[in-house]
Amino acid sequence: MAALERVKVLVLGDSGVGKSSLVHLLCHNQMLGNPSWTVGCSVDVRIHDYKEGTPEEKTYYIELWDVGGSVGSASSVKSTRVVFYNSVNGIVLVHDLTNKKSSQNLYRWSLEALNRDATPSGVLVTNGDYDREQFADNQIPLLVIGTKLDQIPESKRNDVLTRTAFLAEDFSAEEINLDCTSPRYLAAGSSNAVKLSRFFDKISGFSERKRFGGGFTKSLHYD
Repeated sequence: MAALERVKVLVLGDSGVGKSSLVHLLCHNQMLGNPSWTVGCSVDVRIHDYKEGTPEEKTYYIELWDVGGSVGSASSVKSTRVVFYNSVNGIVLVHDLTNKKSSQNLYRWSLEALNRDATPSGVLVTNGDYDREQFADNQIPLLVIGTKLDQIPESKRNDVLTRTAFLAEDFSAEEINLDCTSPRYLAAGSSNAVKLSRFFDKISGFSERKRFGGGFTKSLHYD
């Protein structure tokens, strides 16, 4: 039996947004009983069938790299994360729907991972404006996931989801909003499950193009 291909996906976002719970849900389809703070990085694996049901079907190990969420701007903090940003095939940007600052900080996380800003400091968004040209040539698939949907009062949910929809649009990414303690948000056949499968198809296809030398112009490597 041939060895399965592996692809690397970064899971980025502030501390406390639920990245570890999300990764556990994605990989095991169940809630994480006692989540703890991630120090450094932890890795879990999900199996994905690329081009499922076609003659080109291929099975991949999707490695989800849950990177510790300190947003300190000190070089010592950033340097501990640099090693995780090499050879990336996709990025999941995670924010807490009840915490607007965690949403704004996704701009910073994405720029840091894509090596567009050597010394990021503070939230990289001013007066709600975002320069999409910063990602004009980015080919790495992105997915934005909002957590703690269950904690938003019904009266405020529409306003929050409207705001975060613009966030996903800025990244040219699809958006999933969920409660990481409930597998029903990713139930088979649901719109969220379809979006997730489509994202994993994109990163698998991106990995194929990288291996064969096509469609890849930006290297994720720090000098």
